Amino acid sequence: MRLTPHMLPKEVFAELASGGGGRDAVGRLWAAQDGKRLLLLRGIRDLATEDVERVRRAYDLLADLQEAAPEVVRAVLRYPTVGSWGLRTVQALAGEAPPAAWQDPAAMASLAAVAAILAGREVTVEVPVLDGAVVLPSLGRAVVPGEARTAVVRTGDGEAEISAGGVTVRVGEGPSWEGLRRIRAEHRGASVEFVVDDVDPGRMPGARRVEGRLSEADLHRWATTLRPAWEILVERHPLVAEETGAVVKALTPLIGPADGTASATSKLAFGNIGLSTPPDPHSFAVTLAHESQHAKLSGLLDLIPLTRPDDGSRYYAPWREDPRPLGGLLQGAYAHMAIAAFWEVERREPHPDELLLRAHTEFVRWREGTDAVIRTLRASGRLTPEGEVFTAGMAEVMAAMGAEDVPAEARRRARGSAGRHLAGWRARNGEPPAEQIPAPAGP
Repeated sequence: MRLTPHMLPKEVFAELASGGGGRDAVGRLWAAQDGKRLLLLRGIRDLATEDVERVRRAYDLLADLQEAAPEVVRAVLRYPTVGSWGLRTVQALAGEAPPAAWQDPAAMASLAAVAAILAGREVTVEVPVLDGAVVLPSLGRAVVPGEARTAVVRTGDGEAEISAGGVTVRVGEGPSWEGLRRIRAEHRGASVEFVVDDVDPGRMPGARRVEGRLSEADLHRWATTLRPAWEILVERHPLVAEETGAVVKALTPLIGPADGTASATSKLAFGNIGLSTPPDPHSFAVTLAHESQHAKLSGLLDLIPLTRPDDGSRYYAPWREDPRPLGGLLQGAYAHMAIAAFWEVERREPHPDELLLRAHTEFVRWREGTDAVIRTLRASGRLTPEGEVFTAGMAEVMAAMGAEDVPAEARRRARGSAGRHLAGWRARNGEPPAEQIPAPAGP
């Protein structure tokens, strides 16, 4: 398989530091992920000690399909779970992490089967069975009976069937096929479509994800909430809409807390974000802005380290319950810079009074918290030279936000929320250094 070096122009780096970058920057980050995933496939092929022939045949089939249909193979390898499966499998094969059932080198055959289906190639591929199902990343899974460890996928003319335990399941048909579903929105000619991945075992490692399938009623709620959320982004946050459409391919349902919402981005599964059921369009829109920002930074960090190796130091973050390592602090600051920018725009809109006060309050809370964390980052002595430049760009953005006036009630509410968070953090973790505490939000 072909590999190419990747360079990031200084001007693109500067745009990312300011919180932007647009489609061009995201395209460069995806191109780097292409190379990373090809290297992971090569590593799995070379390190595999079981099912070696099956792994090598799958690798050779993918290489052959890449020559004949490069765009198809690129799309298959860009599916987010390919990244998490690939990295975790290489780590397990190298003895750097304990293996898990879904980290099976033979799952490369499942990728080859998907590529063959989409390319219209006629092949027969033996694929692994995990927990009674055959997973075809980006397509779905087939539930198969018995204790079979392998199944056979036969493809041709864009169709496929899966046979195991004396039963045949046609991809896309019947009750034994659980296809991935999609939600879509369009506004003013700008469209977005997300796969809702509630079946792939590598979809969001470490997160509190929903383990069953999302109900049709919940899926409908997601779809109907996405449409006005997308309208908000396209109308008033066009760069965020552009970047979200370019970077996010899949959404994974998460278990929400008793109060509020949950969201996450896995650095392993670039292109996937997790979130609990969004309660309203603004929450959905700001979550997309927040998690797309995390994804951009994760992609950048695969190219350019911004922090030095972890030395065990931990820091206060006004959005977390636990002390954070410097790398996590940087991720949080970058994502909350996007949240503050979102509410900075929304607070200028003629919203109903309750939503308008929410916008002002969220803006002032996160501009103060983010600014304090950026100052902590820059004073840490643990940034690389590139990290110094990057956080300087972030600081410029926050300085401009800090000069803006906000209503007194929003300052009062933001101060109260920040104070309650800090008090809870102190009760759990002790007193953070004074310089890590956000300054009061106004006089």
